[in-house]
Amino acid sequence: MIYLQRKIDSYLLEWKNTPDHNPLIVKGSRQVGKTESILRFGNANYENVVSINFVEEPKYRLICEDGYKTDSIIKNISRIDPEKKFREGKTLIFFDEIQDFPDIATSLKFFKLDGRFDVICSGSLLGISYKRIESNSVGYKTDYEMFSLDFEEFLLAKGYDARTVEEMLIHMKEQVPFSQLEMSVYGELFLDYCILGGMPAVVREYIEKGTFEGTLGMQRQLLEDYREDIRKYVEGMDQTRILNVFNQIPVQLAKDNKKFQISKIAKDARFKDYRGCIEWLESAGLINVCYCLNYPELPLKGNYDETKYKIYFQDSGLLVAMLDDEAQEDLRANKNLGVYKGALYENIVGEALVKSGYSLYYYKRENSTLEEDFFVRTKKSLLPVEVKATNGMAKSLRSLIRNENYSDIRAGIKLTAGNIGFSDNIYTFPYFCAFLLRRYLADVTW
Repeated sequence: MIYLQRKIDSYLLEWKNTPDHNPLIVKGSRQVGKTESILRFGNANYENVVSINFVEEPKYRLICEDGYKTDSIIKNISRIDPEKKFREGKTLIFFDEIQDFPDIATSLKFFKLDGRFDVICSGSLLGISYKRIESNSVGYKTDYEMFSLDFEEFLLAKGYDARTVEEMLIHMKEQVPFSQLEMSVYGELFLDYCILGGMPAVVREYIEKGTFEGTLGMQRQLLEDYREDIRKYVEGMDQTRILNVFNQIPVQLAKDNKKFQISKIAKDARFKDYRGCIEWLESAGLINVCYCLNYPELPLKGNYDETKYKIYFQDSGLLVAMLDDEAQEDLRANKNLGVYKGALYENIVGEALVKSGYSLYYYKRENSTLEEDFFVRTKKSLLPVEVKATNGMAKSLRSLIRNENYSDIRAGIKLTAGNIGFSDNIYTFPYFCAFLLRRYLADVTW
């Protein structure tokens, strides 16, 4: 089975080589590749890897019965399995699926103070499980969030190297349009990525077979796995509400007004009844929430209306898998996204921004057609980001830039199916450059 190179690979090496590093918790939704990457890293860099999976091996949930100190836990692990070896300075202890035994996080403080062993924890739904942890070792752990593959990792999986990505970034920085061949190749690769999403099992199937055979079935099985997670980890009425929100996302994204409307979910549905459901889905790593700014100005945090938001999938492949059969056929046979075109491109750009470390915000002025899809910032200014499903005029973008009332906005970014360009303080890039926006903006001075 081929290994897909991931960004966490270099992060784990850096973590290991940092003196006096904390125990590490790798968070992320199910099946984004956490376990595979951690075990590969462990086997390549440690003499011993003690791996414990609390879902597959529930007997290990008893290892904290004598307390959370390192010696007690190691003693109880070795009592259950005497073959597990603990060599000081040469052993990685890997606690997997800790959402089924969140109390183990309390032990991280003691592992850190003890210092003899490196410890990595991993699991899904950690944001929710943390609420059940008596003490989650604040100050004695490091958190890392892992996502499904972004477009850069997809390119690596297809055999491209870091130079390809660097050349794409140079095109952006120097405002040099891509050649017709580059536009064709990268555009086709990006469309494949849009259809597949970034879940490792789906991408690996596509890479190994060289076709899309079986990938839709895998995507739909992932959806069922997520729904099963909701049934497993949520109790009572909230379970139905969370499933209702999850299933409504494609329907509401297909509308011209993509603002998520609770009233459309069920009769008499109210925001206060569903707020926790949306937080649950976001903490579980299933969705990205994009909040409406009160006003397009800095700072962004605290400057938004928590009752107005759009909801995107954290992996666009899940959105594609939820399309009806007619839309599926149109997308795959004719490369036509129909009414979902705007939804998918917005979702994929939002996904790229989140994977780059941005929070998501949009703006819709009351009683006006002025609306902007996303916002990012440089050191000095605020940049609206418009995702155009067609190559038409960006009226809202121009209005924001020209209007003196929006003093933090000096330029904007437009993402389209077209090539690189610049006009009226609007920087235009192809969709496939979205994953590079943060690196591109890191060096700008305006």
